[in-house]
Amino acid sequence: MSRRPNVILINCDDLGYGDLGCYGSTQHHTPALDRMADEGVRFTDFYMASPVCSPSRAAMLTGSYPLRVGFGGRSIDNAPVLFPGQAQGLNPEEITIARLLQDAGYATRLIGKWHCGDQPEFLPTRHGFDGWFGLPYSNDMGRQVGPEEGLSYREIMAQLGTTLPDDAPMLAERPPLPLMLDNEVVEHQPDQAALTERYVEDAVEFIRTNRAGPFFLYLAHMYVHLPIYVQDRFVRDSSNGRYGAAVHCIDWSTEVLLAELRTLGLDEDTVVIFTSDNGALIREGGGSNGPLRASKGTTWEGGQRVPCIVRWPGTVPSARVVSDVANAMDLYPTIARWCSVDIPEDRTLDGRDLGGLLFGGDGPGAKPFFYILGGNIEAVRLGRWKLHVRKWNKERVRLYDLEADIGERHDVVDEQPGIVAELLALIDAARLDLGDDASDVSGAGVRPVGRVANPVTLTTFDADTPYFMAEYDLPERG
Repeated sequence: MSRRPNVILINCDDLGYGDLGCYGSTQHHTPALDRMADEGVRFTDFYMASPVCSPSRAAMLTGSYPLRVGFGGRSIDNAPVLFPGQAQGLNPEEITIARLLQDAGYATRLIGKWHCGDQPEFLPTRHGFDGWFGLPYSNDMGRQVGPEEGLSYREIMAQLGTTLPDDAPMLAERPPLPLMLDNEVVEHQPDQAALTERYVEDAVEFIRTNRAGPFFLYLAHMYVHLPIYVQDRFVRDSSNGRYGAAVHCIDWSTEVLLAELRTLGLDEDTVVIFTSDNGALIREGGGSNGPLRASKGTTWEGGQRVPCIVRWPGTVPSARVVSDVANAMDLYPTIARWCSVDIPEDRTLDGRDLGGLLFGGDGPGAKPFFYILGGNIEAVRLGRWKLHVRKWNKERVRLYDLEADIGERHDVVDEQPGIVAELLALIDAARLDLGDDASDVSGAGVRPVGRVANPVTLTTFDADTPYFMAEYDLPERG
């Protein structure tokens, strides 16, 4: 390897385990991503550290469980994710993978969704990104519904399965969605149907400008989070409505980037990683988590097991399917090793280097993976076994053999008392380290979340301003 590799990390929003052709989808046409899997490694048992976006993204960027970096439960006022104008965010003292690479001479850029805090102290340019073009939080956190709809923001979020923090009065009028360039708001309520194409144009420009390398590009898609606004050219070719059109747009954008790498002669110098921040939100005309149980917002497999494809021609073997358990926190030390950068030694990281596994050798071995929702550790997986404990109610303990029962349908808790005892002990130890609200344990290994006094929203609602309005894409009830 004659130079340090470029890294492109593509992270989708709410894309499900069963939404790509290479993961079994029959209703979504994803030729670019299917080809990417044929040319690289496809993981079957890859997890995000949370089934919702803010803690999931914070964990991936820091290589640490969300509870370890203060994302979850009481530390963020019991909000499942961060909201506009919230006082908390990713602590500037955290060392993201972007900061690690920036300090090592990499050009770094975030294009797309951030969602790790919208106060100036928490924005991407304070976390190792030279520049940023995108949204500070989810695309539903703006003025999507006109007053004639008669729904409050809180009512809309409730229908989507999200609970607002009680102390979020600033959302009563829903500030317009801000499009950011670095630290400035450059548009209010941008046309979301055109946004992904603008992201791709920005990504191509970044790659061309930094073709001499090395560079780190984090492309955090808006799709397929609700509401879905997508160009008609993708809708016309979709067999699954706007959701399918958005998946096709993700595939198109991937092909554009891969083609640009080939054109510039950077194919073998660039590792491309594709994944999603959590499972799909299951609804009529929506996404698929394939054979997995449940969906986004749960610690069942459908909430946290996601697609992951890694492509690096000439270095990562092609057409390889890996069933070893891995997770997004592992990307931190893996990328660092690829880029010849030392990881911090003054803090605990929960990810492990997957380089040996990706290069065709053995993985780092079995290690417990903890499923976290809000402030609680709800489950653990070790090897083939997964123990669900929910809120530490003994009557709720369930054990599943994920190798034989990927859908978590057959509870074998009574058949494996030794395994249950072993996994309960792992959860006890994790609670002492990471904390757990249900057990009222603070956690000895937790680092503080970022917090500011007197937070404000990036934009404010003005009834006299003609913001872009559109019907909110609500899920079917029932």
